[in-house]
Amino acid sequence: MVTPVRSSRHQTRPVSFRLVEGEFERATRVRSRGGGLYDADIPAGWDIAGNANGGYLIALAARAMIDATGRPPLSLTAHYLAPGRPGPCDVSVDLVRVGRRTATASARLRSHGVDSLALLGTFGEQGAPGPLFIGTEPPDLPPIDQCVRAKPPGGEAVSGFGDRVVVRIDPADAGFRLGEPSGRPEISGWFEFTDHQRTDELGLLLVADAFAPVCFNVPSVPVGWTPTLELTVHVRGVPEPGPLRCRFRSRCLQAGLFEEDGEIWDAGGALVAQSRQLALLPRG
Repeated sequence: MVTPVRSSRHQTRPVSFRLVEGEFERATRVRSRGGGLYDADIPAGWDIAGNANGGYLIALAARAMIDATGRPPLSLTAHYLAPGRPGPCDVSVDLVRVGRRTATASARLRSHGVDSLALLGTFGEQGAPGPLFIGTEPPDLPPIDQCVRAKPPGGEAVSGFGDRVVVRIDPADAGFRLGEPSGRPEISGWFEFTDHQRTDELGLLLVADAFAPVCFNVPSVPVGWTPTLELTVHVRGVPEPGPLRCRFRSRCLQAGLFEEDGEIWDAGGALVAQSRQLALLPRG
């Protein structure tokens, strides 16, 4: 773990967040150059057709932001400016505000000399006391081995991402893969890393963008590329070990765009993350 950035304006606390060792942890390592600048690499295998998965890119940039703030993520919003491609990249982090309970930072991730991602996030420790109300519940899923293993089409020649994560979709939501969409813009299923690495707060950022777009289950929408314009993830807790239950759904497909709301639940039945993204509908 590299030393947090310090300046005369901002004082960060020592990093209490520790990442779980595994392939994902190694793929999101950053190296501090000082002054809020970080070097990193986007390894092959976390991409689809040469474009790095959007959730993976957020996690990579967040790794630098965690180091700079000294705290794990609570909320992170990313705007996608250009595809992130395998190879060297860099992340610049600016500490906007550092308070007693939370810190706010902005960041930019550059890949091949082009800005790929602009981010703004709030970072702080989980577990503050207060009232509890959860107005939703985990999706009722078949056992994980009875759900459909989903990978991006084209196999390893097009994407290695599907070999690094295990996404298993509820059979009721998997008909789009056979040209038989359910008619509901919703997809639920299980998530875990292929190497069984425990999903931590950083991993939740990837999970939020790991499933197929829900618009594929609308009969009039073709299966195709759906570029994400903006993705926000709220981290609500630290997951217990075990596969995650996930539900993603949309209410509005309009003017070539759709929104997608996500809920991520851990093995103990706790809500650990929520997400919302805005993306372009496939052409054609």
